[in-house]
Amino acid sequence: MKRKTKLGRMRGAALRGRRRALAPALVLAAAAGVLAPAPAHAAPACEAPRSAPPVEVAHLSDWVESIAVDKRGRMFATAYFTGRVYRIDAPGSTPVPLTGDIGANGGIVVREDGRLLVGTGNDALHSLTGDALPLSKLLLVDPESGQVSTYASGLGGIDGVALAPDGTVYTTTVGGRSIGRVTPDGRVDPSWAQVRQPNGIAVSPDGTQVYVIQTTVAPGLYRIPADDPAHPRRWISAAPSDALALPDGLTLDGQGRPLIATHAAGQIWRVEGERLCTVESGLYLSTQITYGHGDRGFSAGRLYRSGVNGRIYEVPAGAEPDQRAEAPAMR
Repeated sequence: MKRKTKLGRMRGAALRGRRRALAPALVLAAAAGVLAPAPAHAAPACEAPRSAPPVEVAHLSDWVESIAVDKRGRMFATAYFTGRVYRIDAPGSTPVPLTGDIGANGGIVVREDGRLLVGTGNDALHSLTGDALPLSKLLLVDPESGQVSTYASGLGGIDGVALAPDGTVYTTTVGGRSIGRVTPDGRVDPSWAQVRQPNGIAVSPDGTQVYVIQTTVAPGLYRIPADDPAHPRRWISAAPSDALALPDGLTLDGQGRPLIATHAAGQIWRVEGERLCTVESGLYLSTQITYGHGDRGFSAGRLYRSGVNGRIYEVPAGAEPDQRAEAPAMR
């Protein structure tokens, strides 16, 4: 009963957000999936050595929509309701507001030069109208000063953001179908490709494939050839028992395998071969997962997860093999 009460409050907070809320159907489906007795999920456990349980390493008093880590091991987070970007210098450190309210309620990635690209317009209005009226911006944020400028405009409401090796940026609009694309020379195509309810997004290490999560109706993972965006290919489908799992954020491990955070299933999935398996369970309302970088702070090889409740966890079960024997950073 205590768990239901806590999650009920989380649902209420999400629905009462001052200015921003996800499409109501998504919020209600997520809440229903968590509050109801959990069904037997089809994704089996991944084969891996036993590891420590998740450990909380940071906490924001907001819905954390997305996280990314720079080469210095510093984490950056987008706050859904306040629209801020936060910097967290190391596990256990107090999050520092890097910006004011800039509408930073979508994805975030770190460029090769260390500056941040942040998506805006991930609210119900811009998300649901983004296909027809692409009015949202991709912002460039300095990780030291917090200075903000517009990197690109004319995109659908931006949920996911992914960066290709050549500097091309891809975005998703979860309330529609559009996958946006911004080339390094600034050309914007708000409908570069089409996938229903696209959410998490990532690019293969060689830049030839764009991976996109379809989050509702028939959850699954698509591969879009970078040179043939008109023909997205459904790669892996979630099982019927995971129809309400609400997969969200997407990242790749050191082997190039996609990992997927889920809202209602409370699981982190990984692609192994042509199937999904479960890396970790019990992390409900997850929004994004990402790997650390560098030799300090949120360091290389360690997997981190953000969520609607503002809590960020290290997930040892998803760590790269050479990090699994080390204890997670305690808060």
